Amino acid sequence: MRPSRRILGILFIVLVGFSAVSASDWPQWRGPGRDGTSPETGLMKLWPDGGPAELWSCSGLGEGFSSVAIADGVVYVCGMISREGYLFAIDSQGKVRYKVNYGPEWDKAGRSPGTRTTPTIDGERVYLMSGMGRLACHNAADGKRLWYVDTLKKFGGRNIWWGISESVLLDGDRVICTPGGKDATIVALNKKTGETVWTSKGLSQSSAYCSPILVEHGGKRLILTLVEKAFVGIDANTGQVYWAVPHRVSYDIQAVSPLHKDGMVFVSNGYRHGSVGLALSADGASAEQKWAEKSLDVHHGGAVLVDGMVHGVSTAGRWIGLDFATGKVAFSGKLVGRGSVIYADGMLYGYGENGQVGLIRIKPDGYELVSSFKVRKGSTEHWAHPAISDGRLYIRHGDTLTCYDIKAR
Repeated sequence: MRPSRRILGILFIVLVGFSAVSASDWPQWRGPGRDGTSPETGLMKLWPDGGPAELWSCSGLGEGFSSVAIADGVVYVCGMISREGYLFAIDSQGKVRYKVNYGPEWDKAGRSPGTRTTPTIDGERVYLMSGMGRLACHNAADGKRLWYVDTLKKFGGRNIWWGISESVLLDGDRVICTPGGKDATIVALNKKTGETVWTSKGLSQSSAYCSPILVEHGGKRLILTLVEKAFVGIDANTGQVYWAVPHRVSYDIQAVSPLHKDGMVFVSNGYRHGSVGLALSADGASAEQKWAEKSLDVHHGGAVLVDGMVHGVSTAGRWIGLDFATGKVAFSGKLVGRGSVIYADGMLYGYGENGQVGLIRIKPDGYELVSSFKVRKGSTEHWAHPAISDGRLYIRHGDTLTCYDIKAR
């Protein structure tokens, strides 16, 4: 018996609806959860020779290593042109909707000039932090600036050697950032006005290139991040400093956002410092180191947590999988070399600093580089982290952003 047209029509609507649900925005640094992971499904498990099809590329973005944020099909990214920072909004066809100036950017010769921040999208507003410590809020629709705060000046912070490199965190009606001032290492501002809500009294360390995360544990809402010489836990509602676990590393570079699950936290640093696992107390008011492991020393490419395993790339370029609970290394491989990593639909996506992009399968006994291709467009370092949204892979290389189709057919 053949199904009726009505039944087929209903089935088509259901399938289309399911496909739409499987897509997801990438509205901030390292994705929806700030952990490098996308909930999308229906993505290719094998790319064609030469890589997935290029849908479009957009050049003229200026200098920078900012990753992209995507919301409602619009891509937001920052770039520096003639020492000034610009926020770009790009539509789904690769056409620039607007390009607006948000003030001076990091232009120090010999210190990697260009933008660092990934915009944070919150409905009708876009938030960004310049390398000079200027936090700005813009209207998402037309780019109009709504307010800005020079956080270094206002909170008595000092800029750091490679420039402020934070992507701000949104929490309810507050925007969280790290100006590194006296009694104001971390601050919360009203997201609609820029007025100060709280500062981290008793904590007076400098910023350290890290973007904070927000977790819930032990009945508390905690901001976790790395600052100049410590791993810190801050009450998200009040700014109370619960702990500042000493964590001193070379050049005070703490560039990898922590990973958290069920009261365990993963922290990693480059320059042979390795990784540590910390356990939060039951009430969330303290943290204690549980393990340390030297081989996975992530420089600034991030890490992801998948099924109890942490995956990241060492400063030497080895991809390493280790047990989140114990720190024990399970396997390693070369793959695309040192770079950044994200995860979606059962696969790792690596973007090497040599320009190679890889689709990587996690196997019980190691990694498999299933497919790869070279990024040919753009210039300077391959440092921007990739992003995935609506079946599309976004790779930013200097002044050029390229969009690839990675939907399964």
